[in-house]
Amino acid sequence: MDFVLDFAKAAITLFIIVDPLGNIPIFIGLTKDLPKDVRQKAFRTAVSTGFILLMFFALMGQQIFMLFGISIYSFMVAGGILLLMISIRIIIRGEWEEKPIQPENIGIVPIAFPLLVGPGAITTTILSLQNYGLIITLLSVLVVFIAVQIILTFIEPIYHFLGSSGTLVISKLMALLTAAIAIKYILNGIYYTLTYFS
Repeated sequence: MDFVLDFAKAAITLFIIVDPLGNIPIFIGLTKDLPKDVRQKAFRTAVSTGFILLMFFALMGQQIFMLFGISIYSFMVAGGILLLMISIRIIIRGEWEEKPIQPENIGIVPIAFPLLVGPGAITTTILSLQNYGLIITLLSVLVVFIAVQIILTFIEPIYHFLGSSGTLVISKLMALLTAAIAIKYILNGIYYTLTYFS
């Protein structure tokens, strides 16, 4: 029962941070000029790239921090601040603005990174590894990206079903939840840093 509960917590938290539903209008906007087959190819590239990135940080994130002398708590504060800035930008403007991207690269930047896998997702994955262990973390990443793939495969009917108003509401709600999680990261990072040096 504890395993199921921890897995649910890890997967739901990561899903909120990755936020494929709230990002639907952004994905549609970024790929609106692409043919349907090219759009789906870009989405498949985004999912595979995002999945590999998060798996890499789940397996190697702590070693990278040790190599550069960075504590997880410093990363929590930095990632939380950046995540909070992104969330506020989405809440106020209602969108993520990007410079024009080449169609062949759009699946990698900005869809895979930083829209699907940004500092928040990386921080969440590393913290999940510390809190719940390797198996739950890897399973949560796998399940979330299966869900992302399903959502992106059926993005047009989902967008039409929700409508522009529905997707806007979901986007802002997810941004608000993300902002709350970001503040939690910042406060926890500051608290544990002060505790460590006190």
